Amino acid sequence: MRAALCFAFAAAMTVLPQAVPAQSQYPARTIRLIVPFAAGSVNDLVARVVAPPMSEALGQQLVIDNRAGAAGNLGAEIAAKTPPDGYTLMLGNISQAISVTLYEKLGYDFLKDFAPISHLASGSFMLAVHPSLPARSVKSLIALARARPDELNVSVGGAGIIVAAELFKSTAGIRMTNVNYKGTPQILTALASGEVSVGFPPTSAGVPQVQAGKIRALGVTSRHRSPMAPEIATIEEGGLPGFEALTWYCLVMPAGTPREIVSRLNAETVRALARPDVKSRFNATDMTPQPSTPEQLGTFLRSEVAKWGKVVKGSGMRPD
Repeated sequence: MRAALCFAFAAAMTVLPQAVPAQSQYPARTIRLIVPFAAGSVNDLVARVVAPPMSEALGQQLVIDNRAGAAGNLGAEIAAKTPPDGYTLMLGNISQAISVTLYEKLGYDFLKDFAPISHLASGSFMLAVHPSLPARSVKSLIALARARPDELNVSVGGAGIIVAAELFKSTAGIRMTNVNYKGTPQILTALASGEVSVGFPPTSAGVPQVQAGKIRALGVTSRHRSPMAPEIATIEEGGLPGFEALTWYCLVMPAGTPREIVSRLNAETVRALARPDVKSRFNATDMTPQPSTPEQLGTFLRSEVAKWGKVVKGSGMRPD
């Protein structure tokens, strides 16, 4: 019996030293970064800004794998079901936080199936109107909407834009009628043509239209002015205290990934976001780098799920 125990102990001691170097040598091969949206999207842009400096620091390539579909849920489900070995990351955003409440059944649990790594960046939406609308401020738009309930049409498309519009309406105590469009280009076209009176396009896409005189910006949905267009006031500055609706991006990976790997990836993400060239590229597209600890990101994600869950339930939103 004693001989058997000694043999087992010796075998364990033989295996144990081999496990330590395996983790200390991470990463030993290419890392996949799943982006659950199409190539060319803002989500894809964010991934392609942070991937090169992280690849350089890690000594292995972060290969972007676009898995678009189902409002970001297809790629998220794929990522959630991969082994937690450190070789699959996912770019998360506001869509997954909204989906928790919006969809009755999902193939993954956004809060339980992923380990947070770091917040990456956040951007804003723009409250804009057609130039013919007699509203030149947030307060005047609210007054007009109260005088004409349900008469003003607002162009929306995509979960983030819809909840931003719904939060504005509920916070201001007004009623406007949503008109759904496929995406941002269609939203801007409808707004610039006067097909709709109000819109909430991403600030990065709306600024050129404002500069061309095709639409009028009344405010941005962030608590701080956009680095892309600091001359545009925030909606809060315009008279709606506490209002904020951000579009944000983060890095997560399958739950159960060793803590050492999460810490290593967090450290390299934070270093990448501190680089001047990364900050410059983000700022040029209305995004502000926002590095965080994994714990801070976890707290943020839970708060976003709760915040947008209330908006989804209160507005009666349904999946497309």
